[in-house]
Amino acid sequence: MSQAQNQFRTINPMLGAQPRLGPVPADQVLPWGVILVLSYVIAQAIGLSWLQTGFLAIWGISTWWVLTGNRSWRFLSKFQPAPTWTRGYSHYQRITK
Repeated sequence: MSQAQNQFRTINPMLGAQPRLGPVPADQVLPWGVILVLSYVIAQAIGLSWLQTGFLAIWGISTWWVLTGNRSWRFLSKFQPAPTWTRGYSHYQRITK
């Protein structure tokens, strides 16, 4: 074998990788934003301090992170309804006589 055949080809390591914003997967950004807004609204309705509001938001975000992780589809696909399969029967009718 020649020297060129013994070398490995370099490939793009980002092929097949999930989009990220720093250490956070990109599919977590929208749910975390919703959790932040909801915890702010709930905390203001109850009359909590900013520290308690922060703890409420961190609790919600960490719970979401534990449930979904880097593969949110594994948790969220459990809530997709199963398709209803029906079997239809019909009698054969000739088009021509």
